[in-house]
Amino acid sequence: MSTVEISPNIYWVGAIDWNLRNFHGQTYTTRRGTTYNAYLILDEKIGLIDTVHSPFAGEMVDKIKQIIEPGKIDYIIANHVEIDHSGALSEILRFCPKAKVFCTERCKEGLYRHYYRDWNFQVVKTGDRLKLGKRTLSFIEAPMIHWPDSMFTYIVEDQILLPNDAFGQHYATSERFDDEADKSILMDEAAKYYANILWPLSGVVLKKIEEIQKMDIPIKMIAPSHGIIWREDTKRIIDAYLSWARNETKGKVVVIFETMWGATEIMARKIVEGIVDSQVEVKLFDINRSERTEVIKEMLDTRGYIIGSSTHDNGMLPTIAGFLEFLKGLKPKYRVAGVFGSYGWAGGATKSIGNILKETGIEVVEPSLAIKYVPDENEIKQCYRYGMEFVEAIKRKQEQNYG
Repeated sequence: MSTVEISPNIYWVGAIDWNLRNFHGQTYTTRRGTTYNAYLILDEKIGLIDTVHSPFAGEMVDKIKQIIEPGKIDYIIANHVEIDHSGALSEILRFCPKAKVFCTERCKEGLYRHYYRDWNFQVVKTGDRLKLGKRTLSFIEAPMIHWPDSMFTYIVEDQILLPNDAFGQHYATSERFDDEADKSILMDEAAKYYANILWPLSGVVLKKIEEIQKMDIPIKMIAPSHGIIWREDTKRIIDAYLSWARNETKGKVVVIFETMWGATEIMARKIVEGIVDSQVEVKLFDINRSERTEVIKEMLDTRGYIIGSSTHDNGMLPTIAGFLEFLKGLKPKYRVAGVFGSYGWAGGATKSIGNILKETGIEVVEPSLAIKYVPDENEIKQCYRYGMEFVEAIKRKQEQNYG
């Protein structure tokens, strides 16, 4: 794919990773691939903002060569040390070894520890500026969005914010801008990205957005380092981030279960029927047949969770246990949960689930619903009522301004 001029003399020189299916090891499934976005600015001095993952270094260099000789680059801005953004630094610096690398102090430390090269570093802080000629770059430290080293770069004259991992999506597409893309897919991928990567950092995200809003800098375009560039409706993604960072929720329910011989699935489906008949949106996931990334995305704006498992060794089954540990790390707030499960000669799953949900900070509706062996006709009706009663419980919480 060729370069794209996103503003006069500012070019996208990134790469599209069409076939990426897992990110951050196996923690994030990327069924739509991703992009690694880098931006080249032509002025009296030439600046490159971020690079790409190392397997795509040659592709980025070829794009730059369509515009200028890479040896003419004066400055490289490293907004983040993670290798999907810094992996091509070594390659590009072969062409321009005297170029200054602008980054935060922690980014300098991280880059050295990743590549062990004594590059020409220039450490910057919030408020520092770099004059390229007609254009000015302003730097905004953004620690823990989503690593300690992260920062944003703002092109003052063009009113373009380059926030690295914020406002991004894992979305491989030939379109470069939000007004060209399928909006439903775009927002779905943006929500998935936030839920699986930034959710536990919501307090930091909220403060940073509010800080930038107080700076009163106009933002005509947001050019992240993954996915689509926002130029038509920057307000839409900023408002979405504010909502997600505040842990705002809808009155829908997500039911997640793991079953051994099918009894817990029977319970789950009947619980869902009760929720549906209560006129509330609900999603049902068998955790062994579902992508965790997709499940977490559905939980991002959901007020009510119902978690179920068969009992195994006096506790829950292993896949749901691992899932709940992952959820615990995401630190969801203002949520309400129900717990259910089946057991044989001894129980324990519902207690284990309830305990970890409480450790996560989620309010658990008591009592849980535990059924021995396979539910009979009366117990199936009990499951149906449990779904309806859970809906009433989350409605009461909403009336108490719970989320």
